[in-house]
Amino acid sequence: MIDTVTKIYGGMNNEHNGYKITYVNSNKILLVPLDTANTDYQAIQEWIADGGVVIDNPPE
Repeated sequence: MIDTVTKIYGGMNNEHNGYKITYVNSNKILLVPLDTANTDYQAIQEWIADGGVVIDNPPE
């Protein structure tokens, strides 16, 4: 079960290019690209639709 989702920024322009997922009662961390065909990306979208809030810490 997803615990937290955080936006990841990077590249030359520090653009949002993926997500970092942590899971409840687990040390597992997953980095997920912005790809609608990716099943982990789809799980994030479902988690958001169910009320999950994405942490957004954009670079300065």
